[in-house]
Parts: sequence; C-alpha cells; structure tokens
Amino acid sequence: MKDDNFYLIHMNECLGDIQEYTSGGRDAFYVSKLIQDAVLRKLQIMVQSSMQLSDSFREVHSEIAWNKMRGFRNFVVHEYLEIDLDAVWYIVENDLPPLVKAVKAAIRGSKDTE
Repeated sequence: MKDDNFYLIHMNECLGDIQEYTSGGRDAFYVSKLIQDAVLRKLQIMVQSSMQLSDSFREVHSEIAWNKMRGFRNFVVHEYLEIDLDAVWYIVENDLPPLVKAVKAAIRGSKDTE
C-alpha cells in the first residue's frame, strides 16, 4: 500500500505541471484548447491522488478544502460539456497557490519525521 507521501509527491508534480502550462498567463489559457485540456486533466489527476490520502492526513490538514476538490473533480469528469473556463482560471490563480504551499510543507514535514 502506498503512503500519503507518495500521493503528496504526485500531487506536487501535477501542480508543477499546471503552473508550467499556465505560465503564459490568462490570455494564453483562454485561446489554447490544448492548454485548457492539459490543465483540466492535471487538475483531475491531482484531485484523484488527493482522494487516496488517508483520512487522518486529511483531518490533520483540514485547512485544505478536500471536499471542494473532490466536487470539482466529479464535475470535470461528469459534466465536462459545461466547464466554465472562468472558474478554472480562478482556481489556477487563487486556489492552487495555497495548495502548492500546503502540499510542499506536508512533504517537508513527512521527510522531517522519517
């Protein structure tokens, strides 16, 4: 069985990919279907990894909106024809930066306890 750190590292890789894909800014995101699709897919995969984290980890890190992330993933998977790019860009700009910090801190914390 994989531990929480395995999934945190995978989440961190996905978040890094999203940052790379969106480094061209808002305009590049809105005009490129390729970037939109890549960002949505990485968000979906990242949330899927977050769903594998232990309940105890999610309880300790309750500052992260785990249920909101799961809801977004379910929406992307099941309602893909209704994706609101403004909402996705909002997530990229506002929700991901604190998540990146939290995931990196959790990875560092797990290394400190090894």
